[in-house]
Amino acid sequence: MGYAKVNGLRLWYEVHGAGRPLVLLHGGYGTTGMFAPILPALTTRRRVIAVDLQGHGRTADIDRPLRYESMADDVAGLLRHLDLAEADVLGYSLGGGVAVRAAIQHPGLLRRLVLVSTPCRRRGWYPEVLAAMAAQDERFGERMRGTPAHERYARVAPRPEDWPRLWAKTGDLLRREYDWSAEVAALTVPTLLVYADADSIPVTHMAEFFGLLGGGHRDAGGDGANRPASRLAVLPGLTHHDIVTSPALPAAVLPFLTHQVHAPR
Repeated sequence: MGYAKVNGLRLWYEVHGAGRPLVLLHGGYGTTGMFAPILPALTTRRRVIAVDLQGHGRTADIDRPLRYESMADDVAGLLRHLDLAEADVLGYSLGGGVAVRAAIQHPGLLRRLVLVSTPCRRRGWYPEVLAAMAAQDERFGERMRGTPAHERYARVAPRPEDWPRLWAKTGDLLRREYDWSAEVAALTVPTLLVYADADSIPVTHMAEFFGLLGGGHRDAGGDGANRPASRLAVLPGLTHHDIVTSPALPAAVLPFLTHQVHAPR
């Protein structure tokens, strides 16, 4: 465990287990601890590198806007700091957006990509979720003091007083329009999309995203020869908020990371 000096940040990371590296990127207002319930399952087969993104957890904020693109560069910088030629990356929600951008901006560094509860464009969220995102600001952060997320942050943050600032900068990020569809369609890294069946993202967008990755266009055939390199998993009985702690998540992810993928997109 420790800090890597990357792009002006002191980026916190933790290493657990042994094997091929798997980088974990948490969701908004989270920390590396967000993955604690599934970490034992993941570390049975992998060397897990969990990261606190800019302004989150043990990584103090700097004078830089919160952007998916710059945080993706931070992740790439960490991999180079650790002298890793390539790694698998799993991102959840906000961390999924960072993971998408890492795949787009640094394609040679990613072996496999896992996106959990992540859209490929801002309008991929339900309208009511977008409305809630638009309301996030410093005053909203003040009202969130005393919640479990705030308590986790306050226990580890170098500057706990930055909590409202994190909400202001995250709100600014979440209100920005983006559509990565064309760049996603050009990705060659094998990708697993994982969603809850009661996620904050409609099933229609899940299918759209999978289609951009080459999925859902034709029957795979009796021998599966026409199956795309990427995969789609919709986990039953879960929501956007509990999918990341469910044992069903590593059960879906580990086979994808382990099995060799032959099929072209």
